[in-house]
Amino acid sequence: MNSPVFDEIENTNNTGKIIPIYPLTFSLTQNTLRKIIENGLQKVQGQGGLQETLPQYILDEYKLEKINEATMNIHFPKEFEDFKKARKRLVFEELLSTQLALLQLKNNNLTDKKGIQFNPEVHMSDVINALPFNLTKAQLRVLQEIDENMESDKSMNRLLQGDVGSGKTVVAIISAYKAVKSGYQAAILAPTAILATQHLANFQKILDKFDIKCELLISGISKKKKEDILERLKNGEIDILIGTHAMLEENVEFKNLGLVVTDEQHRFGVKQRTKMAEKGQNPDVLVMSATPIPRTLALILYGDLDISIIDELPPNRKTIETFAVTKRMEERVNNFIKKQVDEGRQAYIVCPLVEESEEEDNDLKAVTALYETCQKEIFPNYRVEYIHGKMRPKEKDDIMNRFKNGEIDILISTTVIEVGVDVPNASIMVIEDAQRFGLAQLHQLRGRVGRGEYKSYCILKYNGNGQNTKERMKVMCETNDGFIISQKDLELRGSGDFFGTMQHGIPDFKIANLFTDMDILKLAQETAVSIVAQDKKLEKDENKLLKELVKGKFTDRIEI
Repeated sequence: MNSPVFDEIENTNNTGKIIPIYPLTFSLTQNTLRKIIENGLQKVQGQGGLQETLPQYILDEYKLEKINEATMNIHFPKEFEDFKKARKRLVFEELLSTQLALLQLKNNNLTDKKGIQFNPEVHMSDVINALPFNLTKAQLRVLQEIDENMESDKSMNRLLQGDVGSGKTVVAIISAYKAVKSGYQAAILAPTAILATQHLANFQKILDKFDIKCELLISGISKKKKEDILERLKNGEIDILIGTHAMLEENVEFKNLGLVVTDEQHRFGVKQRTKMAEKGQNPDVLVMSATPIPRTLALILYGDLDISIIDELPPNRKTIETFAVTKRMEERVNNFIKKQVDEGRQAYIVCPLVEESEEEDNDLKAVTALYETCQKEIFPNYRVEYIHGKMRPKEKDDIMNRFKNGEIDILISTTVIEVGVDVPNASIMVIEDAQRFGLAQLHQLRGRVGRGEYKSYCILKYNGNGQNTKERMKVMCETNDGFIISQKDLELRGSGDFFGTMQHGIPDFKIANLFTDMDILKLAQETAVSIVAQDKKLEKDENKLLKELVKGKFTDRIEI
């Protein structure tokens, strides 16, 4: 027998029963870890057990196990049925506490303060009718929701979700118009200087004719110019300030801030959103995200916000043809890039970020190595440049501007290009080692091409024959719908990976899986809503345990 597992008869720890399998680290063995956990559980039980965390009425109503039973059975169940019951109890607790915390946040936003009532005599239709294009039904529906919010005396806290290219920016422009014409200022917070600059151009194009003054505040501007902007902002001479993190600094003071728009929500935490809002007297807040999340999940992640969704693309958007290929097709792909560039187009080649646990500079090496090969061997007659996240902002902006102006044919990049730069002439994107990206991220990247009138292509080069990899590549080739893609991403990867950077301020779930536990999630959501409806601040005796639970989980975000 090769490596048999055996036990002494008196002490069957690893055989003859259901045993837990734990994730291990370094040289720890399953056997040792099981022993440690068993000892720990016995010690706790010997001292009277764990303190119950859920009120009795909830345990009764949903037929949930007590905490001690659940903790014992999640590790050492006698039957699989015991394990299922234990898991249900622990998942329910985790999701319920998250939901309660988010509802508390929402209530804090709503109850304590009165919001701004914007002027109902200022009509969004003035801008809509002046646009050189027609808005989609979805955009008009969302604008109506925002309009109603802005005219009510409650503060708006709204998440605007829309696929890449669905026209969220124009919704922000029209909302800002209403704020300015009602006598207030608006702030637009973007994650990168180049995106902020692009927003400025778009805002000015539409709002100049209405005599609305827009200005840009990014870290690269001269000290003199910055002082001048801050002065004019404080006097109210600037109506709309568009900028990056530089806007969060203490010395940025508005005369009368009424609307805060945050673009690419997942790049900013709740704290930054709040910090921006504190520069005004309870301004309305609009948060935009191009990462489509299934609605139920959006409610979980952003439970402190109302949700609007733009679920159709403008009619002129071209479908991006997507192909998944293996390394064998390398030469054909390179020839295709040359053909496109010869016709006057431009191309992106994207490298994955190397795992963070490896050398910090590896992703740099990956980009520079690919750049060397492309420049010297594959595309020696073309203008090739590279860009990565470790460059100084000024350097990055300079390269992106040169690319935008057509001075670079092929841009090699890490995922820094994922967020929002419009280069209408770029018609092809090749993504190296595509199996290392999440689907939602591949979809975001793909949205960088197809922004002009030219037919556009996305080529996914992948390694590996795994069923999962093939399934994911198939999804990308078959659909351009971000919501379907994000649903599939969750299915195939589980929620932990999916949220990555979007988890700002929300604790990672230790046991719940947002995809497979959707039924428990809905139950936890309903329960949380009915509890808060009767006991807004969890002050009743029967909810004392819940109050402790929420406090322990979200200390930095919630005052209860």
